[in-house]
Parts: sequence; structure tokens; C-alpha cells
Amino acid sequence: MDMSEKEDEGLIVLGCPEAPVQVSLAIHLAHGLRKAGKTPVITGNPSARALVAMADPEGRYVGEMIDLDRCIEAMAGKERDFAVSFVLVHVESGVSFAGTISAISGGKVIVVVFGKDAESLSALIDFPCEKVMVRTAHKAGPLKAAIAEVTGWGA
Repeated sequence: MDMSEKEDEGLIVLGCPEAPVQVSLAIHLAHGLRKAGKTPVITGNPSARALVAMADPEGRYVGEMIDLDRCIEAMAGKERDFAVSFVLVHVESGVSFAGTISAISGGKVIVVVFGKDAESLSALIDFPCEKVMVRTAHKAGPLKAAIAEVTGWGA
């Protein structure tokens, strides 16, 4: 990929698939990216990607889906980058992935921290990024509103 293409794409990094709100959040972010003129690219483990693919079977919102390790490898090798990356965090390993994306991307990184441990997870973030933090695992509305504050997308 030509690095100049990064302005045309936005990355959504899925976390562990156990959080009920994550699929809705990913579809919402993909929709927002499309409205902003960017092609959404979804990355995450196979189970998390499969849940999003099932929710958008015709690919109306979701664009390309790629393996998380392959995505990070391509970004670290400067073969690929994204204008904006949303990293969904609801367990501690998500903070590590967010830190990695922050370190290897030249684009804007927005870390969306949610779930019952949102405050403690948010406190672990000590790298450059914008943070959205909402203590919810089931209600999409508060997350949508918090994301709208950072992105300018209508709540």
C-alpha cells in the first residue's frame, strides 16, 4: 500500500469479544468513518472479527477485515498506516495493543476505554492518544455520546 493512501482509511482495533457493546460500537465507528470519507478497516482476533462480520453480512459499514498480528506487522514495517485508529479497550491487554498502535502509527489514535474496569484501565494509558472513557459494557448510548465529543460526529 502506498503510504499516501493512509488518509483514506480508518482502523478499528477490536478487543476481546466478550463485551456485549463492542459489536455495536464497531459498526457505529465504521459508519462514522464512512460518513467522514474514510474506508473502515477492522482488525482483531478471529472471534471478534467474526462477530462484527455477522452483524454486517453485506459489508455496508465494515470494509476490509485483517488479522491483528498481520495489521501490527504491516504498520510496524511502515507498509501501512491509517489516518485515525480507534482502539477498543475493556481488558488490560487492550491497553498494550493501544500503546503499540500509538507507537507505530503516524495517524491520530483514539482509545475507547469501556466496561466495569474503565477507570483503572484508563489510568494505565501513559502514551500519546485521545481517550474516551465510559464505564459501561452494555449501554451503547453513553459511548456514542462520548465518541461524538471527540470526533465531532453527531450524537
